[in-house]
Amino acid sequence: MLLQRPKSLKNLISVHEIAFLFLVAVTGLLGGMTAYFWQVNSTESVRINALIYRTEQIRGEFFGQVQEVIRARVLEDPRAYDLYSDYSRRIDDHFNKLRSEAALRTEDEAIQGLQQSYREIQKDMNKIFSDPYLSNQLVRIKILDPRFAQRMIGLFERQYIQLKQILADEHIALDKTLEKWTRFAPVIVPVPLILAFMLVLYTRLILRKGFLRPMEELMAGAGTISQGQLNHKIPEHGVEEISNLAVAINTMASDLVRSRNALVESEKQAALGSLIPVVAHNIRNPLASIRATAQLIENARDPDELKEFKQAIIDTTDRLGRWVSALVSYLHPLKPIFTKVKAGRLVDAALVLLKTRMEEKNMTVDRQGWVHDELLHVDPDLMEQALYGLLVNAVDASPGESVLTVSLVNKQDNFEIHILDRGPGLPFEPKAGNLEPGQSTKRFGTGLGIPIAFKICQTHGWDLEFNIHKGSGTEVIIRAPLITEEEGQ
Repeated sequence: MLLQRPKSLKNLISVHEIAFLFLVAVTGLLGGMTAYFWQVNSTESVRINALIYRTEQIRGEFFGQVQEVIRARVLEDPRAYDLYSDYSRRIDDHFNKLRSEAALRTEDEAIQGLQQSYREIQKDMNKIFSDPYLSNQLVRIKILDPRFAQRMIGLFERQYIQLKQILADEHIALDKTLEKWTRFAPVIVPVPLILAFMLVLYTRLILRKGFLRPMEELMAGAGTISQGQLNHKIPEHGVEEISNLAVAINTMASDLVRSRNALVESEKQAALGSLIPVVAHNIRNPLASIRATAQLIENARDPDELKEFKQAIIDTTDRLGRWVSALVSYLHPLKPIFTKVKAGRLVDAALVLLKTRMEEKNMTVDRQGWVHDELLHVDPDLMEQALYGLLVNAVDASPGESVLTVSLVNKQDNFEIHILDRGPGLPFEPKAGNLEPGQSTKRFGTGLGIPIAFKICQTHGWDLEFNIHKGSGTEVIIRAPLITEEEGQ
């Protein structure tokens, strides 16, 4: 199962869980085996050492019994029988414990042989205590002879040596096993670490291949699509959830492309539908005027009248040319180059261009709020063009010797530029993107000053608003966002 590529995030997580459970199981198994081995071998070593120790105790007690008891009997020690009985009881206890601790058949047989040899010697010792002729001096000397004692315990010693050899062989075998485990320990101990390292690499590989890398590509692709590149395709691979999400985003982007194309086409049709009547109107009227004037030229009676008709045709033609140029400028996409400029500087730059026209009408400018001037994020050339068009309208609409009020208002969350004239008020309500209303009746006007101002403000993300006061003037409000502290820095 670990070798299968996960098809879903759930399976991928399951692979991780199984891998680490496997690692824990292997580590626990090796640890448990090691602990069990050391416990078994330690217990066996303790048992063998206990058998050896108890065998030595039996041998020591036996020698003590042979030496001390016989000496006590020969010397007519009244405590001889009691000593003999005590030794016998302790040796029997040692044999019982020795047999209970024996785990192998060879051990039990050797212990039985040792115990049987002891029983044979015990019979001879019992005879010594029961023989009434033992008091003979020669017999006593014979009993005290070490060679007699050696012959007496020879069988016991052979059985003792056999048991010791068996235990020694078992101890050697145990030591060899321990030595083998100790030799292989440096190889066995790193196994869990190697397995852990391999599992981490494996799970990291499948996680990166199945989830992380597809997720990175998905996020990058989503960012690319969000920037308007709807034709970008996100790779559809990875776990099932990521792959399905990529398919959904690609499908959504394709649908958006179709919707955008349909919307653009619809907007084009709508824009053409609203633009064509305006273009037709603004071209048809001058052409009609030119045609009528041309017809009048045929009936001109004096040079002055002919000159007047020719100038009318030239003025109408120039006006038509200016309108077409302004329309092309309006329809051309704007690419503002932003910089930080004071609002008052923008207004002053536009007013300088109107100085001569305002002097002709003997008008004055009332600047208010210049102390609240603020930096704005703006393309100064485009915004001065918009302000100039709005100020020209205000000056042309104002009566002679009137006051044009320009105010700068800081409202903390935004900044406003107010232009207030004293004219009769606009005869229409300007709207963004609308070219039809407000056709200019001025000799040199194009009627596109307000639409161009709307477009420039929208390009900057600003708002343009008109408050019309019938009979008392029009107030224009340009609302711009303030530069944040981070932008200012």
